Amino acid sequence: MTRRVRSAVWRGSLLMLLVSAAAAVYGAAMTPSQLVADGRLEVDARLATTGTIVPGQKLTLVLKIATDRWFSGGTRISLPEVPGLVTLQTEQFAANASERRGDQDWVVQRWSLDVYPQRAGVFTVPPITARVQVNAGEAGDVEGTIRSPAVEFTVTLPAALADVAQWVAAPEYTVSQIFDRSLENLQVGDAFEREIVFEASDVMAMMLPTVAAGQIPGLAAYPAPPVLDNTSNRGQVRASRRQRISYVVEAGGQYQLPAMDFFWWDTSRGELQVLSLPATEVSAGAGAATGPEHSARALSPRQLLLAAAGIALLAGLFWLARRFFPLQALLSLRSALTALRRKIHTLRQPALPERLNPGGSAGE
Repeated sequence: MTRRVRSAVWRGSLLMLLVSAAAAVYGAAMTPSQLVADGRLEVDARLATTGTIVPGQKLTLVLKIATDRWFSGGTRISLPEVPGLVTLQTEQFAANASERRGDQDWVVQRWSLDVYPQRAGVFTVPPITARVQVNAGEAGDVEGTIRSPAVEFTVTLPAALADVAQWVAAPEYTVSQIFDRSLENLQVGDAFEREIVFEASDVMAMMLPTVAAGQIPGLAAYPAPPVLDNTSNRGQVRASRRQRISYVVEAGGQYQLPAMDFFWWDTSRGELQVLSLPATEVSAGAGAATGPEHSARALSPRQLLLAAAGIALLAGLFWLARRFFPLQALLSLRSALTALRRKIHTLRQPALPERLNPGGSAGE
């Protein structure tokens, strides 16, 4: 190889090294914050809920991240902690979409966060940190963190709620109760179960009311742990709370399970409503319990019918015997049966002599 050829090869290799080093330095220097400054990456946060906001109402905070290229890796967000706010990420993944801006397509991620204010006042959600990885063209994949702008909003307490200790703020809310048996003519020792069910939308189950069993002399109450359930489907959140209380009658008398009122702030109408469970009467006698563990109970109509049919059958058989068998024949049959019974009894006796060791003096 001539000196000129070797020099050309050396120059080409050096140029490639310089280009690679420059690209590496450029890519290493590129950060998501630089892409934001260059207008190639955007991050925004805003409150999707409008109108009057009351304590306990669900708010939707939307975090929007967009790039003029594409996301080359997963995005992870960190939720800030704010006193007086409960912030939840109910959806594991973002909603992906695309936008046409001029002659270029942008890829967009939308993260929906549920925010529940616990009191009235002015709140500020600090910047949300998101770790992203996006493709930056010639710079390759760029990974790092970006921060959204802060969001401020005001929560007010309507005059209708000023004297209410607890309420549920939701567009839908129902309260119902059922009993597992009739509450009339109970006896001491009888038990029955009461189930109270709360169901609502746009709340979490832990925010639904609790029910105190209360103390009623003569009627013992045994509450079971509540069953809480939360479901989320495409941003629609529903919750339920089931409270079971078992009661045992300890003394006869007339009892009343008191009525209960539950307050509901209807967020779709912006007004206060009251949901009520009526008072329930319980009557109990002083007799023994009528539960399945006790044998003394009234006969059912079917059992009475079977007993009457049995008595009629026995009466019919007795009449047939008297009609077709003379009294003398019945007496002879009775004597024969008696003799047969005695013979069988004799055969069952052990085959031993009247005296042990006949001819001996023992036993005399």
